[in-house]
Amino acid sequence: MRFCAGKLRGHMNMDKPMSLLLIEDDVAECRRFKEYADNNANVTFVGMTGSSIEGLKRVQARLPEGVIVDLELHKGEGSGIQFLTDLKKMSLAFKPIIIVTTSNTSVIVYEHIRDLGVDYIFCKRQKDYSPSMVINTLLALRRFLRIGQHNDTRYDLQTIESPEELHERISRRIDTELNIVGISARYKGRAYLHEAIHNLVFDDSNNSDAVLYQISKKHHITYSSVFRAIQTVINKAWDTTSYDDLIENYPMRIDHKTGVPSPTEFVYNYAEKIRKST
Repeated sequence: MRFCAGKLRGHMNMDKPMSLLLIEDDVAECRRFKEYADNNANVTFVGMTGSSIEGLKRVQARLPEGVIVDLELHKGEGSGIQFLTDLKKMSLAFKPIIIVTTSNTSVIVYEHIRDLGVDYIFCKRQKDYSPSMVINTLLALRRFLRIGQHNDTRYDLQTIESPEELHERISRRIDTELNIVGISARYKGRAYLHEAIHNLVFDDSNNSDAVLYQISKKHHITYSSVFRAIQTVINKAWDTTSYDDLIENYPMRIDHKTGVPSPTEFVYNYAEKIRKST
Protein backbone atom coordinates (compact mmCIF):
# COMPACT_ATOMS: atom_id res chain seq x y z
CA MET A 1 0.00 0.00 0.00
CA ARG A 2 1.65 3.24 -1.10
CA PHE A 3 -0.69 5.56 0.83
CA CYS A 4 -2.02 5.34 4.36
CA ALA A 5 -4.57 7.12 6.51
CA GLY A 6 -1.82 8.78 8.48
CA LYS A 7 -0.33 10.61 5.50
CA LEU A 8 0.34 14.23 6.44
CA ARG A 9 -1.72 16.83 4.66
CA GLY A 10 0.35 19.66 3.25
CA HIS A 11 3.65 17.91 4.04
CA MET A 12 6.68 19.39 2.29
CA ASN A 13 9.86 17.56 1.45
CA MET A 14 12.50 20.11 2.40
CA ASP A 15 15.21 18.06 0.69
CA LYS A 16 13.70 18.84 -2.72
CA PRO A 17 13.72 22.20 -4.53
CA MET A 18 10.67 24.34 -3.81
CA SER A 19 8.28 24.10 -6.77
CA LEU A 20 7.02 27.48 -7.96
CA LEU A 21 4.46 28.82 -10.41
CA LEU A 22 4.80 32.32 -11.89
CA ILE A 23 1.81 34.24 -13.23
CA GLU A 24 3.34 37.27 -14.92
CA ASP A 25 2.63 38.98 -18.26
CA ASP A 26 5.97 40.76 -18.62
CA VAL A 27 8.29 38.54 -20.66
CA ALA A 28 11.43 40.32 -19.46
CA GLU A 29 10.35 39.85 -15.85
CA CYS A 30 9.68 36.14 -16.46
CA ARG A 31 13.18 35.85 -17.90
CA ARG A 32 14.69 37.44 -14.79
CA PHE A 33 12.83 35.03 -12.52
CA LYS A 34 13.96 32.08 -14.62
CA GLU A 35 17.59 33.21 -14.68
CA TYR A 36 17.67 33.51 -10.91
CA ALA A 37 15.96 30.13 -10.42
CA ASP A 38 18.34 28.44 -12.87
CA ASN A 39 21.20 29.45 -10.57
CA ASN A 40 19.45 28.51 -7.34
CA ALA A 41 19.28 24.80 -6.52
CA ASN A 42 16.60 25.43 -3.88
CA VAL A 43 13.82 26.32 -6.32
CA THR A 44 12.39 25.14 -9.61
CA PHE A 45 9.62 26.65 -11.73
CA VAL A 46 6.94 24.17 -12.79
CA GLY A 47 5.22 26.79 -14.95
CA MET A 48 5.15 30.39 -16.13
CA THR A 49 2.11 32.00 -17.72
CA GLY A 50 0.60 35.41 -18.34
CA SER A 51 -2.93 34.06 -17.93
CA SER A 52 -4.79 33.82 -14.63
CA ILE A 53 -7.02 31.15 -16.16
CA GLU A 54 -4.06 29.05 -17.25
CA GLY A 55 -2.51 29.68 -13.84
CA LEU A 56 -5.46 28.01 -12.11
CA LYS A 57 -5.11 24.96 -14.37
CA ARG A 58 -1.44 24.70 -13.55
CA VAL A 59 -2.05 24.96 -9.81
CA GLN A 60 -4.46 22.04 -10.07
CA ALA A 61 -2.15 19.99 -12.26
CA ARG A 62 1.21 20.73 -10.65
CA LEU A 63 0.34 21.56 -7.02
CA PRO A 64 3.25 24.01 -6.61
CA GLU A 65 4.49 24.88 -3.14
CA GLY A 66 4.61 28.57 -4.00
CA VAL A 67 2.78 30.90 -6.41
CA ILE A 68 4.03 34.31 -7.51
CA VAL A 69 1.21 36.28 -9.12
CA ASP A 70 1.31 39.72 -10.73
CA LEU A 71 -1.84 41.59 -9.76
CA GLU A 72 -2.05 43.48 -13.07
CA LEU A 73 -1.99 41.25 -16.16
CA HIS A 74 -2.49 44.01 -18.75
CA LYS A 75 -0.58 42.16 -21.47
CA GLY A 76 -1.91 38.75 -20.49
CA GLU A 77 -5.32 37.30 -19.69
CA GLY A 78 -7.54 37.81 -16.68
CA SER A 79 -6.25 39.41 -13.48
CA GLY A 80 -4.40 38.54 -10.33
CA ILE A 81 -7.44 39.29 -8.20
CA GLN A 82 -9.59 36.95 -10.27
CA PHE A 83 -6.96 34.23 -9.91
CA LEU A 84 -6.87 34.66 -6.13
CA THR A 85 -10.67 34.70 -5.91
CA ASP A 86 -11.02 31.49 -7.91
CA LEU A 87 -8.11 29.81 -6.12
CA LYS A 88 -9.72 30.43 -2.73
CA LYS A 89 -12.82 28.55 -3.91
CA MET A 90 -10.82 25.49 -4.96
CA SER A 91 -10.48 22.36 -2.89
CA LEU A 92 -6.78 21.61 -3.18
CA ALA A 93 -4.75 18.77 -1.73
CA PHE A 94 -2.02 21.29 -0.99
CA LYS A 95 -2.45 25.03 -0.49
CA PRO A 96 0.56 26.97 -1.86
CA ILE A 97 2.30 29.94 -0.29
CA ILE A 98 1.16 32.96 -2.30
CA ILE A 99 3.17 36.10 -3.02
CA VAL A 100 1.67 39.00 -4.98
CA THR A 101 3.77 41.45 -6.98
CA THR A 102 2.14 44.72 -7.97
CA SER A 103 2.66 48.37 -8.79
CA ASN A 104 -0.57 49.19 -6.95
CA THR A 105 -0.16 50.83 -3.54
CA SER A 106 -3.82 50.96 -2.50
CA VAL A 107 -4.41 49.96 1.13
CA ILE A 108 -7.91 48.79 0.22
CA VAL A 109 -6.54 46.50 -2.50
CA TYR A 110 -3.92 45.10 -0.12
CA GLU A 111 -6.54 44.35 2.53
CA HIS A 112 -8.76 42.65 -0.04
CA ILE A 113 -6.07 40.35 -1.44
CA ARG A 114 -4.91 39.44 2.07
CA ASP A 115 -8.48 38.31 2.74
CA LEU A 116 -8.15 36.15 -0.40
CA GLY A 117 -5.25 34.25 1.17
CA VAL A 118 -2.15 36.17 0.07
CA ASP A 119 0.84 35.59 2.35
CA TYR A 120 3.10 38.45 1.21
CA ILE A 121 2.87 41.51 -1.04
CA PHE A 122 5.77 43.06 -2.94
CA CYS A 123 5.44 46.52 -4.47
CA LYS A 124 7.44 46.63 -7.70
CA ARG A 125 8.10 50.34 -7.14
CA GLN A 126 10.29 49.81 -4.11
CA LYS A 127 13.96 50.46 -4.89
CA ASP A 128 15.32 47.06 -3.89
CA TYR A 129 12.57 44.98 -5.53
CA SER A 130 13.93 42.02 -7.51
CA PRO A 131 13.02 38.43 -8.45
CA SER A 132 15.74 37.20 -6.10
CA MET A 133 14.07 39.01 -3.19
CA VAL A 134 10.70 37.44 -4.04
CA ILE A 135 12.11 33.92 -4.34
CA ASN A 136 14.20 34.19 -1.20
CA THR A 137 11.15 35.38 0.72
CA LEU A 138 9.24 32.30 -0.47
CA LEU A 139 12.08 30.08 0.72
CA ALA A 140 12.09 31.84 4.09
CA LEU A 141 8.33 31.41 4.47
CA ARG A 142 8.66 27.76 3.52
CA ARG A 143 11.19 27.17 6.29
CA PHE A 144 9.17 29.24 8.75
CA LEU A 145 5.95 27.32 8.16
CA ARG A 146 7.63 23.94 7.96
CA ILE A 147 9.29 24.04 11.36
CA GLY A 148 6.00 24.76 13.10
CA GLN A 149 6.50 28.40 14.07
CA HIS A 150 3.22 29.39 12.48
CA ASN A 151 -0.34 28.28 13.18
CA ASP A 152 -1.25 27.99 9.49
CA THR A 153 -3.12 24.70 9.04
CA ARG A 154 -1.57 24.16 5.61
CA TYR A 155 1.50 22.75 7.31
CA ASP A 156 0.06 21.56 10.60
CA LEU A 157 1.83 18.23 11.03
CA GLN A 158 -0.84 17.08 13.46
CA THR A 159 -3.47 17.20 10.74
CA ILE A 160 -4.15 13.84 9.12
CA GLU A 161 -6.85 12.66 6.79
CA SER A 162 -9.11 9.64 7.01
CA PRO A 163 -9.01 6.90 4.35
CA GLU A 164 -12.25 8.30 2.93
CA GLU A 165 -10.77 11.80 2.64
CA LEU A 166 -7.64 10.40 1.02
CA HIS A 167 -9.62 8.48 -1.61
CA GLU A 168 -11.79 11.51 -2.30
CA ARG A 169 -8.72 13.73 -2.71
CA ILE A 170 -7.10 11.27 -5.12
CA SER A 171 -10.37 11.05 -7.07
CA ARG A 172 -10.52 14.85 -7.46
CA ARG A 173 -6.91 14.90 -8.62
CA ILE A 174 -7.62 12.24 -11.26
CA ASP A 175 -10.62 14.20 -12.54
CA THR A 176 -8.44 17.30 -12.84
CA GLU A 177 -5.73 15.44 -14.75
CA LEU A 178 -8.22 13.85 -17.16
CA ASN A 179 -9.98 17.17 -17.79
CA ILE A 180 -6.72 18.90 -18.62
CA VAL A 181 -5.83 16.46 -21.40
CA GLY A 182 -9.38 16.43 -22.77
CA ILE A 183 -10.68 13.03 -21.63
CA SER A 184 -14.40 13.60 -22.11
CA ALA A 185 -16.90 12.60 -19.42
CA ARG A 186 -19.47 11.91 -22.15
CA TYR A 187 -18.03 8.48 -22.82
CA LYS A 188 -18.16 5.35 -20.68
CA GLY A 189 -14.43 4.87 -21.10
CA ARG A 190 -13.81 7.95 -18.95
CA ALA A 191 -15.39 6.23 -15.93
CA TYR A 192 -13.37 3.06 -16.51
CA LEU A 193 -10.20 5.09 -16.92
CA HIS A 194 -10.81 7.05 -13.72
CA GLU A 195 -11.48 3.84 -11.81
CA ALA A 196 -8.38 2.14 -13.22
CA ILE A 197 -6.03 5.01 -12.29
CA HIS A 198 -7.56 5.28 -8.83
CA ASN A 199 -7.22 1.55 -8.20
CA LEU A 200 -3.64 1.44 -9.42
CA VAL A 201 -2.59 4.34 -7.19
CA PHE A 202 -3.50 2.14 -4.20
CA ASP A 203 -2.31 -1.16 -5.70
CA ASP A 204 1.08 -2.49 -4.59
CA SER A 205 1.37 -4.78 -7.61
CA ASN A 206 1.63 -1.75 -9.93
CA ASN A 207 0.11 -3.87 -12.70
CA SER A 208 -2.20 -1.76 -14.86
CA ASP A 209 -3.25 -4.74 -16.95
CA ALA A 210 -4.45 -6.60 -13.86
CA VAL A 211 -6.41 -3.52 -12.78
CA LEU A 212 -8.30 -3.52 -16.09
CA TYR A 213 -9.16 -7.19 -15.56
CA GLN A 214 -10.50 -6.35 -12.10
CA ILE A 215 -12.72 -3.64 -13.56
CA SER A 216 -14.09 -5.96 -16.25
CA LYS A 217 -14.92 -8.53 -13.59
CA LYS A 218 -16.56 -5.93 -11.34
CA HIS A 219 -18.78 -4.60 -14.14
CA HIS A 220 -19.48 -8.04 -15.63
CA ILE A 221 -18.08 -7.20 -19.05
CA THR A 222 -15.14 -8.50 -21.03
CA TYR A 223 -11.60 -7.22 -20.65
CA SER A 224 -11.57 -6.26 -24.33
CA SER A 225 -14.71 -4.13 -23.85
CA VAL A 226 -13.05 -2.15 -21.04
CA PHE A 227 -9.84 -1.83 -23.05
CA ARG A 228 -11.67 -0.59 -26.18
CA ALA A 229 -13.81 1.90 -24.25
CA ILE A 230 -10.74 3.43 -22.62
CA GLN A 231 -8.77 3.47 -25.85
CA THR A 232 -11.65 5.30 -27.55
CA VAL A 233 -11.60 8.22 -25.10
CA ILE A 234 -7.81 8.42 -25.22
CA ASN A 235 -7.90 8.50 -29.04
CA LYS A 236 -10.50 11.27 -29.01
CA ALA A 237 -8.42 13.32 -26.56
CA TRP A 238 -5.33 12.97 -28.74
CA ASP A 239 -7.36 14.07 -31.76
CA THR A 240 -8.88 17.16 -30.12
CA THR A 241 -6.47 18.38 -27.41
CA SER A 242 -3.69 20.74 -28.49
CA TYR A 243 -0.25 19.22 -28.93
CA ASP A 244 1.25 21.78 -26.52
CA ASP A 245 -1.22 20.86 -23.76
CA LEU A 246 -0.48 17.17 -24.19
CA ILE A 247 3.27 17.76 -24.05
CA GLU A 248 2.95 19.86 -20.92
CA ASN A 249 0.55 17.66 -18.96
CA TYR A 250 0.90 14.04 -20.08
CA PRO A 251 3.44 12.34 -17.76
CA MET A 252 5.56 10.79 -20.53
CA ARG A 253 7.24 12.24 -23.59
CA ILE A 254 4.94 12.66 -26.58
CA ASP A 255 6.12 12.58 -30.17
CA HIS A 256 5.04 11.22 -33.53
CA LYS A 257 6.99 7.99 -33.00
CA THR A 258 5.29 7.00 -29.76
CA GLY A 259 1.79 7.81 -31.03
CA VAL A 260 -1.31 7.50 -28.86
CA PRO A 261 -0.73 5.70 -25.54
CA SER A 262 -2.46 2.41 -24.87
CA PRO A 263 -4.89 2.13 -21.93
CA THR A 264 -2.36 0.25 -19.81
CA GLU A 265 0.36 2.83 -20.54
CA PHE A 266 -1.98 5.74 -19.81
CA VAL A 267 -3.20 4.24 -16.52
CA TYR A 268 0.31 3.37 -15.34
CA ASN A 269 1.80 6.78 -16.21
CA TYR A 270 -0.93 8.76 -14.45
CA ALA A 271 -0.92 6.53 -11.38
CA GLU A 272 2.83 7.12 -11.09
CA LYS A 273 2.42 10.87 -11.61
CA ILE A 274 -0.18 11.11 -8.86
CA ARG A 275 1.81 8.95 -6.42
CA LYS A 276 4.91 11.10 -6.84
CA SER A 277 3.10 14.38 -6.25
CA THR A 278 0.70 13.36 -3.51
